[in-house]
Amino acid sequence: MKQLTIISGKGGTGKTTITAAFALLAKHKVVVDCDVDAADLHLILDAKTCQEEKFFGGRSPVVDMGRCTRCGVCTDICRFDAIHDGVVDLVSCDHCGLCALGCPEDAIAMVDDHSGNWFVSETPHGPLVHARLGIGEENSGKLVTEVRKKASEIAEKATMDLIIIDGPPGVGCPVMASLAGVDMLLAVSEPTLSGRHDLDRILDLADHFKIPARVCINKYDINHGITEEIERSCRDRGSEVVSKLPFDRCVVDALVMRKTVIEYPCGEVTTRIKEMWQRIEGELVSV
Repeated sequence: MKQLTIISGKGGTGKTTITAAFALLAKHKVVVDCDVDAADLHLILDAKTCQEEKFFGGRSPVVDMGRCTRCGVCTDICRFDAIHDGVVDLVSCDHCGLCALGCPEDAIAMVDDHSGNWFVSETPHGPLVHARLGIGEENSGKLVTEVRKKASEIAEKATMDLIIIDGPPGVGCPVMASLAGVDMLLAVSEPTLSGRHDLDRILDLADHFKIPARVCINKYDINHGITEEIERSCRDRGSEVVSKLPFDRCVVDALVMRKTVIEYPCGEVTTRIKEMWQRIEGELVSV
């Protein structure tokens, strides 16, 4: 079983559009949306939820007012000024647990937080595992690991050949969690100064984890100069550019209709994505 992660340095570069297209083109696969802070792949793939589970990603202090003597020890030792007279301000709280450790009456307990939910859904193109992290909640990397674990279980049980992962943007903890143990990384970039910089960070991450990296330059024709710079940089690093997709308003039209660019044909964009998938599918066999 092979695993492919598609990521980008920031949101809006087209990684979910490409992932959704691959979901239609690939056979015997499970698709995972690891952008748990802002999951949207289920919208394009017309997903119907068949399983929903709670995610507990951290712990928060809860005060037993029957045991609290208002001694003020918790207030004194809290460096975040988050607890007064037994009342915890969870916005200011860092959830470190020092108040529970220091309470002389054992009146404070650290209780698991319900931080979000993860889902298994059926789509017309196979199973999808995705999640929704609560507003302002932490531990998105832990939730990414949870959805990937569930996807692997589904793939093994159904003897699937492939897991396609729509990764989160950036290079932080949830991105690392979406890359751990995968066979290949597809970095989606765009020809802007920030896009070029973001791609360098992604490829540095791929080098660090020794993951074979391929690059797709989306909307390459909006700035041919930077596109050429990206291509030169990729050649120097040994990261192959496997496709260059032109800018086309039709892609926006497809997303508005909640369709992939395979179902809602977008001319050259559709053709090049199909060619890119054939190339990546062939390379995945040998990595």
